[in-house]
Amino acid sequence: MLRSFLQVSAAVGALAIIPITSGAMAGVDTSSYRELDTFMEVYNTVKANYVDKVDDKTLVKGAIEGMLAALDPHSSYADGLDFDNLKIQTEGNYGGLGLTVTQQDGAVKVIAPTEDGPAAKAGIKSGDFITHLDGKFIVGGSLDEAITQMRGAPGTKIALTIVRPGADKPLQFTLTREIITQKPVKWEIKDGVGILNINTFTAHTGGDTALAIQAIEKKLGHKPLGYIVDLRENGGGLLTEAIAVADVFLTHGEIVSQRGREKTDIERYYAESVFPGDLAKGLPVIVLTDSGTASASEIVAGALQDHHRAIVMGVRSFGKGSVQTIMPMGQRAALRLTTARYFTPSGHSVQEGGIKPDIVVPQLSDPDYKSRPVLREADLRRHLINQEKVDDSVLEEDTGTDPRFTATADELKKKGVEDFQLSYAVQTIARLGKTATASAGK
Repeated sequence: MLRSFLQVSAAVGALAIIPITSGAMAGVDTSSYRELDTFMEVYNTVKANYVDKVDDKTLVKGAIEGMLAALDPHSSYADGLDFDNLKIQTEGNYGGLGLTVTQQDGAVKVIAPTEDGPAAKAGIKSGDFITHLDGKFIVGGSLDEAITQMRGAPGTKIALTIVRPGADKPLQFTLTREIITQKPVKWEIKDGVGILNINTFTAHTGGDTALAIQAIEKKLGHKPLGYIVDLRENGGGLLTEAIAVADVFLTHGEIVSQRGREKTDIERYYAESVFPGDLAKGLPVIVLTDSGTASASEIVAGALQDHHRAIVMGVRSFGKGSVQTIMPMGQRAALRLTTARYFTPSGHSVQEGGIKPDIVVPQLSDPDYKSRPVLREADLRRHLINQEKVDDSVLEEDTGTDPRFTATADELKKKGVEDFQLSYAVQTIARLGKTATASAGK
């Protein structure tokens, strides 16, 4: 059954045409129809007696959203702009201007322009306010409407009026929409160590990870001391791409399994299904995790940890161990439904407990890392319960003081350390890489 759907492992996923068959209705028994009668009675009463007139679409959508909210935090219904955003998150590209925006006091504010996008090339900056689109005043209007208007077919034009704090007068821009491709993988080299920052799992994340390894070797002219796979604040994405990323570093074995409603409903995914061999050639690997490392990211971290291919470093991950399937519901709508739980190669479910790092490294460069509230799966209302008996120690933070981690944020800043976890990982890889090189030379 599971193979007939395209599964995803986070709040986003690919869209596939899944017909609604009569088989789905076979499980609706007489008691279900009695409950539906109650629903229709409430529906008709609300429509007839609510203080304001309410259209059918509003009531039906509210009923659907309420039904899914009663299940778990990750099942939901997406239509209109929400559907478009879901598709963009999955495919990793869209037609538009390359702007991330928010709404502040009724005005559309630019958070950041996408690198090399039309907006960035035209000179639009973070903090700018968009007041007019094609001459129409949009302040006080809907953010969704503004976003929808800015997106569109590549090659088409749109005029923007920008108010920039500190500028004497509004700025005028005429931009041509392009295909905006999000970059799921960014790489850099620090002290001979290759750093792979994977920020999401869209349609090309696995391939981009392999290309990043090639680019690092080409830039250095030789192999690096090792690799850091930075999965911090990566909320997940496509299950297929999580498998592909893990496969980059593994030569054999299971990467993840997922289990549906029935005990026999199990799917297993193995290494070398995407990439042959270990593209990192056995070099040391560290995976960085934090409380924002969720779902597809946890699949990668769990697989590399269970196969002893990488050291997981940082703090305990989010703990989302469920799989969502995206089912189309009309031309511009989809149902995102939790259909399975996933398990690491050792049979461990990360639901609630998350991935526990091999080496706990706090983010000392964050001044409020101890006091800042942290949200994880176990904190969400109606989250799925881990069916295993989870050791409570997995759910607890280590409150002991490690003598290696006593520096303050100010002390680190004076030393030029802006990201302590990354800096610590680079130093660790450097030690491991030099040791491996020395051993190989004997």
